[in-house]
Amino acid sequence: MTDLEQHLREETVQADGKGSEQHEATGLYQEAQWQLTRGRYRSGGQGYQLELRVDVDGTRPQNRVSADFFSISGSTTSYFGSFIVNSPTVAVTAEQVVLEGRGIFTFTAGAPRVRVTIPRRTTAQPQADATVQFLTDSGQPGASYACAFVSPYFRSVILEQDSVTGSVPFVSYDTASLPQPPTSQARVLTVVRSYAEAGIELQMSGISNIITDAPGSDLRWDDAELHNAMVQHFSGHANVPQWKVWMLVASAHTGGYRGIMFDYNDASQRQGAAVFYDAIKGDSPQAQRAQLRTYVHEIGHAFNLLHSWQKNLAVPPQPLGPNGGFADLSWMNYVQNYRPVSGAGGEAAYWAAFPFQFTDSELVHLRHGNYRDVIMGANPFATGAAEISPELFEEPVEDWSGLALQVRTKETFAFGEPVVVELKLRTTDLRGRSTHGHLHPDTDFTHIAITQPSGRTVLYRPMMRHCSDDMTTIRLDENNPAIYRSAYIGHGADGHYFQQPGEYRIRAQYLAGDGSRIVSPVCVLRVRYPVAQVDQEVAELMLGEEAGTLLSLLGSDSPCLASGNNALREVIERYGDHPLAVYARMAQGINAEREFKDITADKELKIRRPDTKESIQQLTAVADASAQGAGVDNITLNMVMRRLARAQARQGDLEQATGTIDRMVRTFESKQLRPPVLEQIREQAEHTKATLLAEAGKGPAQRKQ
Repeated sequence: MTDLEQHLREETVQADGKGSEQHEATGLYQEAQWQLTRGRYRSGGQGYQLELRVDVDGTRPQNRVSADFFSISGSTTSYFGSFIVNSPTVAVTAEQVVLEGRGIFTFTAGAPRVRVTIPRRTTAQPQADATVQFLTDSGQPGASYACAFVSPYFRSVILEQDSVTGSVPFVSYDTASLPQPPTSQARVLTVVRSYAEAGIELQMSGISNIITDAPGSDLRWDDAELHNAMVQHFSGHANVPQWKVWMLVASAHTGGYRGIMFDYNDASQRQGAAVFYDAIKGDSPQAQRAQLRTYVHEIGHAFNLLHSWQKNLAVPPQPLGPNGGFADLSWMNYVQNYRPVSGAGGEAAYWAAFPFQFTDSELVHLRHGNYRDVIMGANPFATGAAEISPELFEEPVEDWSGLALQVRTKETFAFGEPVVVELKLRTTDLRGRSTHGHLHPDTDFTHIAITQPSGRTVLYRPMMRHCSDDMTTIRLDENNPAIYRSAYIGHGADGHYFQQPGEYRIRAQYLAGDGSRIVSPVCVLRVRYPVAQVDQEVAELMLGEEAGTLLSLLGSDSPCLASGNNALREVIERYGDHPLAVYARMAQGINAEREFKDITADKELKIRRPDTKESIQQLTAVADASAQGAGVDNITLNMVMRRLARAQARQGDLEQATGTIDRMVRTFESKQLRPPVLEQIREQAEHTKATLLAEAGKGPAQRKQ
C-alpha cells in the first residue's frame, strides 16, 4: 500500500457537527441569489495536494466530481493519480451542498467513497471552499482535504499564438450572421470564448510574434518545418507536461490542409498546432465560421480529443456516437462528414444543426479526464503505444459496401529496414462505387493494427496526422478499379514498431465515404535476424529514435534532429554499399531537394535554398538501386524519380529532368503493372513534365509571348 493509499484509508477527521436536515435531489435547487456549485478547488499543505473539479451545476453540467492528486516533497510537486465520481448523489439544504459517490481511481484506494461538502453562498458573498472526505466502503472516515475555491473553470491553459506575415489570425464570429439552430443562442464567439463555454479557460500568453517572411520564398510549410519551428521557437516549449499550447498561423501546407496538430513525436506530445490561412481565409460570414471551427478543432486535438469517428480507438475505448460518430454535432467532426440518423447530411445540414459546442462525452474528457490524458506534453495522442483489441479490426458480419481493402508488402525485411506497406482500395461492384481518396493512414480515415511477435497488438500512429477537411469524391469502376497508397509504418508517434526479429501480422481498416468500415485480410511479414556484424551496426543506426523521425519526415534541418542526421550520414559514408543505405539516401536526398524554413531569434523567416547537387547524387542512387529491385517500393520510387527530376530542372538541366521522367515510365512498363495503373503513371509523368517546363519559363503559356 502506498503512502497516499494509507493516508486515504487511515487518517480520521472530526465531524463538523452540523445537524441540518438534508434531502436527495436530482439537481441543485437553483435561485438567482445562490452561487453555482461548480468549478475548480485546490487544497494546500504538505504531503499531498488535491485539485478538485465539481461539475453538478451551471452550463451543461456533466454530473461528475473528479480530482488529481499531487505529492509534495520539499520544493517539488509530482503527479500521483486521479479519480472520478460518475453521477454522485446530490443533497441540498439551505446551508450546504453534499455530493457523494464511489470514485474510480487510477490507483488502489483503501477509502474509495468520496464525499464533497460545499457551504452555500449568495452571489454577494465570495465562493465557498470545499471539504473532501474519503471513506471506506463500510463508512469509516479516511483522509480529509480542505480545498479553496480557485476558478469557475475546470482547466486553465496558456495559448501562445504566432503568425507569418500576411497570415491574418482569426478574431471572432457572430453566430447570428448565418442561420443556426433555433435552440442555439446567438452570440459572438472567439476561440477563447468557445472553450470558456466548455468550462476551459484559454489564457493568451501575451506573446504574439509576427514572423517576417523572406522575399521570394515558398511559403508552403511541410511537417518537418512545422516540427522544427515549434521546438525551436515556442517560448513555452518543454519536454514536460504543462498546460501550454502553441498555435502557428501559417500561409499554407504542402498538402493543402486547413489545419494540423503536428506535435506527435518525442516524449512530450500535443504541444503544437497550426492553421493555414490560404485554405480558410476570407471576410465573409461563411469564411469566419469555418476559421473558428478549424482553430477550435486543432486545439481540441492538443487536449487529446479524437475525431468523432475514432473514439473507439482511444484507451480506454469510448463509445461512438450515432452513425459511427458521424452524427455528432461537435467541433471534432468534419462538416462534410456529418450524417444524421435521419434526413440529409453533409455540410449544409451540419451548419443548420450545429450549436457550436462539444458533445457531452467530449466535455467529460476536457473537464474530468485523468490529468496525464488531457494535459499537453503527457500521454501521447489517442492510444499511445497501448495495446488495442484485435476485435476492433474483425471483418464485418455483412458487407454490402462494394469496396475491398488490401495491405501488401514484401514477405521479409532485414533487421532495421524501414517497413513500408502498399494499401489498395478497389471496387467489387461492376456498377462502381463512390468514396473518398484519403487512403493514407496520416489522414485518420485508415488505421493499421500491428500484431508483434510477442502477440501484442498495437495501433500504428503516424507522427503527423493531417486534418483533411476536404472530401473530394472519387469513383471506382471498371475504368478506374482501384487506388493505391504507400505508407511507411516502421516508425510513428510511439517510436519504432518493428524492433525485434520475428513474425508480424498487419491488418488495416478504411472508413469509407458512407461510413462503411472496410477491413483488409491479414498481411504477414517477417523481420530477419541480422546475419553479419555489419548488419547489426547498420540496424542500430537506422533504429535510432531521431533517425526514425527523419524517415517519417523525409528529412529535416532541425538542430534537435542533428544526431539522427549524423546517423543517416554515417550509414551513407561508412556503409554505402549496404542495402539499407538506400533509405538513408532517400531521406537525405529529398530533404536536400526542398528549401527548408527556419525562424530566427528575431522572428524572421530564414530559408535554406535547395541543394540540388546533393539531392541529385543521393536520389540517383536510390532510383538506380530501386529500378534493379533492390530499393524502395514502386509508389515511393515514383515519388523519388519525380523529386529527382525537379532537382535536375532546378539545376538548369531540363533535358535530363524530362529524361528522368521518361525513364520512370519505362521502369514501370517493364514491371508489367496493370494497364489502368500504367495509364495513371503516364498521365502523372506528362503533368510533371508540363509543371517543370512551366517553372522554367518554357511552358506553352511562356512560349506564346
